[in-house]
Amino acid sequence: MIKELEDIVRAYEVANRNGLRTALATVVHVDGSAYRQPGARMLVTENGELTGAISGGCLEGDALRKAQLVIMQQQPMLVTYDTTDEDDAQLGVGLGCNGIIHILLEPIVAADANNPIHLIQLITGNRQECILITLFNLEKRKERQRGTVLLRRDNYVDGYTDNSPLCTALLSDAQLAMDEQTTLIRTYISTENSQTALLSYITPAIQLLIAGAGNDAQPLLHIAHIMGWQVHLLDGRPNYATAARFPGAIIHVAKAAEALQHINADAYTAAVLMTHNYNYDLSLLQQLTQLPVPYIGVLGPAKKLTRMLQEASGITAIQQVRIYGPSGLDIGAATPEEIALSIAAEVKLVMSTGNYKGASLRDKDGAIHSRRAQVITSQHI
Repeated sequence: MIKELEDIVRAYEVANRNGLRTALATVVHVDGSAYRQPGARMLVTENGELTGAISGGCLEGDALRKAQLVIMQQQPMLVTYDTTDEDDAQLGVGLGCNGIIHILLEPIVAADANNPIHLIQLITGNRQECILITLFNLEKRKERQRGTVLLRRDNYVDGYTDNSPLCTALLSDAQLAMDEQTTLIRTYISTENSQTALLSYITPAIQLLIAGAGNDAQPLLHIAHIMGWQVHLLDGRPNYATAARFPGAIIHVAKAAEALQHINADAYTAAVLMTHNYNYDLSLLQQLTQLPVPYIGVLGPAKKLTRMLQEASGITAIQQVRIYGPSGLDIGAATPEEIALSIAAEVKLVMSTGNYKGASLRDKDGAIHSRRAQVITSQHI
């Protein structure tokens, strides 16, 4: 999700510089199956450019036309696409997912310091998990929709805040969503009105540390870029670790003892040791186990890692749980590209919140995605 938000911010900045008005489309609720889940977003410009996605391509055309109307009228709009609705079939939407998708379209007012894109910019500019809150009203669809109004990051709150019972409830549930690392949807009922909130749980982009500037590291860099990961390349050889060979990576040419000095490793950092230099990898392994890195991959046979653990000092059994060697999922990988795919898939599996096993979706019981983010719970305020 974070890559999509980063793309949206960049597209908005370009549109703003070119004097183009924009609107933000957000999937706020899904009932049943859909290609994209609540929290998916797309930026629309007045001249029809789209960044991000709210479906597999079947909704974008109609949503574009409605978003342009929102831009012209400067009024938010809540739109529903229902696969059981014959009118949608006549429009040519043809979802094919057997679900009902609610899309909130919001005009972006550049002069508003708390507009949705400003809040998204705060997300992409910080490596913190956060909750982005979007308010809408399914019962009174014709009334003005409040939209994306609040951002909760650690001890920081940005957006529209006051002392109202609604704001108090939102901040409390934002903390709950943060603690449980999940997206929630809540309806808040009061004597005056009711509002439904999408509390989107968003994590930072994966930060991938690739130790090794050999040719076999290049495919892993390419896959990481496609995924929107932030890549650091570590190697002691300046003629190998170059921007020409590893475009887009932050390059650290240093001895193993100094390679991590300028990297802020956090809970969203993964490292892969593939220098083919045993002593370099061993030194980094010892350092990485002392950091909050949930994935430390070691390329090569199991006996190599066994030897490293025997020779390393101070690596506990608890720390060894975070070490994956041989690195990668068992998919029959043989070429550098296939091995890179195997490693990237394992990194994604480990970094994902939820009970995922890396098995074929064909063999999974129930829905592909957790339906928790689709269930609307209610509370009186």
